[in-house]
Amino acid sequence: MTGFDVGARLRELRMDQGLSQRKLAEAADVPHGQISMVETNKSSPSVATLRKILGGLGISMSEFFEPEAAPSNAPFFTPDEFKDLTSRIYSDHGEPVGQMALKQVGNAREHGLQIMHETYEPGADTGEEMLCHPASEGGIVIAGELEVIVGDNARILKAGDAYLFNSREPHRFRNVSDRVAVVVSACTPPYL
Repeated sequence: MTGFDVGARLRELRMDQGLSQRKLAEAADVPHGQISMVETNKSSPSVATLRKILGGLGISMSEFFEPEAAPSNAPFFTPDEFKDLTSRIYSDHGEPVGQMALKQVGNAREHGLQIMHETYEPGADTGEEMLCHPASEGGIVIAGELEVIVGDNARILKAGDAYLFNSREPHRFRNVSDRVAVVVSACTPPYL
């Protein structure tokens, strides 16, 4: 499988919408130069930054990475049928420490509910730039430990612990342990 060209895909979508780099930067509330750096693959955006840029285009992460995915009406899914929404963001070189995988069950947009199987390697972090989006989300830690920060509240959740909050509150997920953390989460409306 060849690598996914984030820059070329972003440029294609921007051009399809008839936007200049400057107009997209304004719509996404990011520096103008950042669009150019991403499109020329001179910079690899963080998950939060890519979400902001895609928000300026009005598309989701799954639509960005799986533009030709055929919708499925099947009610059951095996793990190999989950849609990987983040693995292509990371570079193919370097150590896997700090990486995470977010895998979606089925067609979230069709059902208005995004169910995810999330894996956070030791050191993985959604970033210092807190996430914030119009939705509600919750999850249960299935294995390991995960620090969840919501506004001024922070807690290290262990297997069996759960969270539920309004996603408009700035939030962040970090694995500060030395073990892999696994979470099953839901978000409505879908975010990625």
